[in-house]
Amino acid sequence: MKIIHLILGKANPERMNGVNKVVHALATQQHRAGLDVAVWGITADLTDNYPAREFATRLFPARRNPFGLAPALAQALRQLAGAGPAVVHLHGAFIPVYFTVARRLAALRLPYVLTPHGSYSPAALRKSRLAKLVYQRLFESYLLRRAARVHCLGESEVVGVRALNPRLATALLPYGFEPPQAVVPAAPAAPGRFRVGFCGRLDDHHKGLACLLAGFAEFAHQVPAAELWIIGDGPDRARVDFWAEAAPAGSVQLLGSRYGDEKIGLLGQLDVFAHTSHYEGLPTAVLEAVALGVPCVVTEATNLGSYVRDFGCGEVLAAASPTLLAAALHRLHARWLAQVPGSSLAPHCRDMVATAFCWPRLLPAYQQLYQQALAA
Repeated sequence: MKIIHLILGKANPERMNGVNKVVHALATQQHRAGLDVAVWGITADLTDNYPAREFATRLFPARRNPFGLAPALAQALRQLAGAGPAVVHLHGAFIPVYFTVARRLAALRLPYVLTPHGSYSPAALRKSRLAKLVYQRLFESYLLRRAARVHCLGESEVVGVRALNPRLATALLPYGFEPPQAVVPAAPAAPGRFRVGFCGRLDDHHKGLACLLAGFAEFAHQVPAAELWIIGDGPDRARVDFWAEAAPAGSVQLLGSRYGDEKIGLLGQLDVFAHTSHYEGLPTAVLEAVALGVPCVVTEATNLGSYVRDFGCGEVLAAASPTLLAAALHRLHARWLAQVPGSSLAPHCRDMVATAFCWPRLLPAYQQLYQQALAA
């Protein structure tokens, strides 16, 4: 069986877009397991400007018409249909060209799996609600109906998918995660500070940044040693700058986008990682920090709450609330101050990633998902 991951972009892990990281990691692990896997990317830039990778990659030009399908991609799908058993795995939702791809796959009798990566969670659907409702009825409903399986990364997505169409065949399965190697930072931070961190796209509607800044400010006014490191960039950077003024002077550092060892070196210096998202598929940045032994504060909307509770590696907020965040930070700060032998949450953090997000344990479930798609 051949597995084709179809994505907008190039599955470049050195981008802030989490879908790129997930697809890159999944294809890499499947290739290492001996599976016949490739990534096909739809992009306006056809240059191979991404790090070396183990799996095959084909790039196809994006059309000016968002529903348009490049002739080269149409031809590749025809060739795929005639080359034996194959499953196409679509990543993302509310993408016009996927409607055209779905119609072509149906005509070629090629099954596909759809992973919306958080786009169908209730909070995500509320953004541009009217436009999404119209688009869903005209186009997205077809994409969903024809999918052999809708692959959900977290429970919030299952709720969203069932709200769209309760008859859809869903599969709840997280992706795995390969822990990064801890690195020695080029410029270690000064000791004695309690460092809270965030890493991701600066998009308040998605990431709950107003909550993050307000909750940290409330906490930092009572804990003078507190710092907040914000790694990333995005459309709301100016708003984040403004919100940071509510915190004690100099306590919030906007570090911009960082990648590779530089990012890991920063994450490894944190005492807490905070992620107050309003919706997610499954946020990679949290797993990166937790794999380094950094406790976390997450909202239920991250779809990581059950894991954090089960493994005891941080705090879970019912919703993105500054008051709840400040209280959670106080509890973790108290543990940090105590420094009681055996009280560190780091072993629990590493155990969560090594157990619940272990690729060798999850790959058979992905293979079963593709076999079910073929059977359907």
